[in-house]
Amino acid sequence: MNLLKIVTAGSVDDGKSTLIGRLLYETHSLKDDQIEQIEQKSNAKGLQHLDFSLATDGLLTEREQGITIDVSNIYFQTERRRFIITDSPGHVEYTRNMVTGASNADTTIILIDSRKGVVEQTKRHLYITNLLGINQIIIAINKIDLVDYDQSIFEKIKAQINTEIDINKYQFNTLFFLPISALNGDNVTSSSANTPWYKGDSLIEIIESINVKQPKKEANVFHVQYVIRPQLEKHHDYRGFAGKIKSGQFKVGDPIKVFPSGQESKIERIEKYGIPCKKVEQEENASILLEDDVDISRGSILVCNEREFNDQNKLEATVCWMQKEKLETRKKYWLQQGTQKVLTRVEGVDLKMDFEKGENIDAKTLELNDIGTISLTLAQSIFSEPYKKNNALGSFILIDQKTFNTAGVGFIS
Repeated sequence: MNLLKIVTAGSVDDGKSTLIGRLLYETHSLKDDQIEQIEQKSNAKGLQHLDFSLATDGLLTEREQGITIDVSNIYFQTERRRFIITDSPGHVEYTRNMVTGASNADTTIILIDSRKGVVEQTKRHLYITNLLGINQIIIAINKIDLVDYDQSIFEKIKAQINTEIDINKYQFNTLFFLPISALNGDNVTSSSANTPWYKGDSLIEIIESINVKQPKKEANVFHVQYVIRPQLEKHHDYRGFAGKIKSGQFKVGDPIKVFPSGQESKIERIEKYGIPCKKVEQEENASILLEDDVDISRGSILVCNEREFNDQNKLEATVCWMQKEKLETRKKYWLQQGTQKVLTRVEGVDLKMDFEKGENIDAKTLELNDIGTISLTLAQSIFSEPYKKNNALGSFILIDQKTFNTAGVGFIS
């Protein structure tokens, strides 16, 4: 039973938490005491319906204000598939949370209030979805019951989204549009008689059948996280390198090169959880032992590929700024990509996205939740590729030297 990772997006009060709660309820993923608690709190509010948002809003502030503030992961499954849904905030001041929540998603569900249509946050979330390379998009036009299930309103919003995609040249492999009422359940887990004009599948049918195929990454890259030296009599010559396959695959006998030293050797043995194996692939953790005693430490990278790679010390990148202190040009930050960590200096800000205007504008700095393009000079080269080509080698974080907070998340151009 394969796994689908979904992130929900949308503006404030578009119904993300209610939709997720409805999905949990309809798929029998809520426990009896959870349902009882939702019933009690809904009655206490004087509601004539169940407030399904209570199933996901975990923080006291979220429940009091009726908004989502933090990112939360919700797990459930049907007979056909397992799911992780990341419920991300809708407020513009929590854009950084949406970027974090969407970073590992296969699919984005963007909710739109039928009464409001496409708003600034809709444009922002389309942009972020495209930036992160998420190719499967579901546009859920919610609260269709509040506009009397009017098909013309649905078609108008659909046209607005298609125009936005065309203007910005976004590239999505699959795009679904469906009218829903998360509150009443229309087209969530079954087709609704209230929308006879809609001939598509319900939301649950879409996410059960959506095909997510991870692109094959040609670069074979292994980030060393730890050097294993037991120094026991039984293993006095053992020297293994533990880490994660960031891209591609490795096999016993493969010739490898160490970055940044340039030393070469061959893979003598591969172990997964102490058990020898012949091959490991992308996203798997393993220990690799080499034929030669080469100098390797945490942060080193093993490469098994004859292609030339980008190991330059100057980068252009799109960055989402994530701290209150604004980005300062000529200031130094730590840049971390996987286990690589180097000092970097921001040479300048080129542009930032103005979502109200829907275009890039000139900028000299980036402030909290801004997204823009910057140029960087690194104290030492890193092993990288453009994010669109290889997300594992094309993403990084910037760390404030003084506070050690994550200052920004970057995507190499």
